[in-house]
Amino acid sequence: MIYNSKIGAIELSNLIRLYPAVVVDMHGEVAEMSLEWADLYGEKVKLVKYILVFDYTKPAEDTKNKKVLEFETKEELLMTMQEVAQFFQD
Repeated sequence: MIYNSKIGAIELSNLIRLYPAVVVDMHGEVAEMSLEWADLYGEKVKLVKYILVFDYTKPAEDTKNKKVLEFETKEELLMTMQEVAQFFQD
């Protein structure tokens, strides 16, 4: 299964985790946080961007293996999540 994204083809068949997140700037420290965290505390930090992470890292593996799609709005992120979800429906 291949999802053709704006960064190129993303293989979905060996995906370990797929998750949405936000990148925030908290007093000069940049961090990745969950969407739920952003909904609760987003007004206290600067939201840099929304991301969708395609993580291929197996448990206990030290080297991270992931691809990240970046979005300016939550709506763009949610639309892409719906597109990707189509690949996992029977």
